[in-house]
Amino acid sequence: MFILVNLKAYPCDPIEVATAARDVAEDAGVRIAVSPQAAHLESVADTGVETWAQHVSPNGYGSFTGSTLAEAVAEAGAEGTLLNHSENRRKLADIDAAVRAAERAGLETCVCANNPDQIAAAAALQPDSVAVEPPELIGGDVSVATADPDIVTDAVAAAGGVDEDVDVYCGAGISTGDDVTTAEELGASGILLASGVAKADDPRAALEDLVSGL
Repeated sequence: MFILVNLKAYPCDPIEVATAARDVAEDAGVRIAVSPQAAHLESVADTGVETWAQHVSPNGYGSFTGSTLAEAVAEAGAEGTLLNHSENRRKLADIDAAVRAAERAGLETCVCANNPDQIAAAAALQPDSVAVEPPELIGGDVSVATADPDIVTDAVAAAGGVDEDVDVYCGAGISTGDDVTTAEELGASGILLASGVAKADDPRAALEDLVSGL
C-alpha cells in the first residue's frame, strides 16, 4: 500500500510531517509520500521523504505566468504529482496535457476523480494511478472505505476495464490503520489523506497508526 499525505494549505509544519513520514516509512517498510505546498517542495524533499507536488500545469516552458511548471517541480526534488484534486478541478484536455507534462519531467502521476465513471475517463489518459475521492467525504470523520465501499470496488473495476496497469487509490475521510486495511481489502493499492496527519497533534503517531495493519 502507498500512503500519500496531502498537506493542502493547512497551517502545519511541513518539515515535521516530512521527517515523521520518512522515519515511519523506513521503520515499517511502507511507501509514504508527502505533498506540500509548491514553495515547500525543495525543503521537504531535502528530508529524504518521497515528495509529490499537489498540482502541475499543462504547459511547458514559456510565457505562462502563475503556472506550476512540471520541470521546476522535478528540479525541486518532487517524484510525483497529484492532478485534478476535487479542490482543484480541471478540464479533461488540461488533465491530459498535465499528465504529458509530468511524464516529460519524469514525474509519477495520480489523477483524482469523484466516481467510477470519472475514474474510467481518467484511466484512459494513462496516468500511473487514479484516486477516487467522493467530495462529500473529504475532510470528514468517516472514510470512503467504510461509508461507501462499493465506490472503491467499482473504481477498481472501472480502471481495470480501461487499463490494468493503472493503480487505484482511494481517499476522503481516511485517518486510521483500520481505514487503510479496509481500503486494501477492497482492492485499492494506495490511499490519499490530508487532515488525518496534517491536523494531527502528533503526526508521527498518526502515521504509525496508519501503517499498523500493513
